[in-house]
Amino acid sequence: MLTLLTNMPRDVLIRQLQDGLVLLVLGMGFVFIFLAILVFATKWTSKVCARISPAAEPKKKAPATNTASAAAPAVQSSTAKDAEVAAAIAAAYSKSRN
Repeated sequence: MLTLLTNMPRDVLIRQLQDGLVLLVLGMGFVFIFLAILVFATKWTSKVCARISPAAEPKKKAPATNTASAAAPAVQSSTAKDAEVAAAIAAAYSKSRN
């Protein structure tokens, strides 16, 4: 490659380097412009969607009278879910081994 560049006339080499730089700047410019347009289009679409369907307001929680009694069913249901998941994993594992 180096021998090809050294054997090339100087004016041709300079012209090719200039053409390469022009292509580089044009390519990077088009990509930058496209990405900038994409950012603005995404922001605009987000604003339009927010106007069409406004965000749902968060539900107000009822004041808890006793936090210990309210937390107990949640713990029991999560352990029941964990047991179901463990049973499903064990069944799938044993079926894959056969």
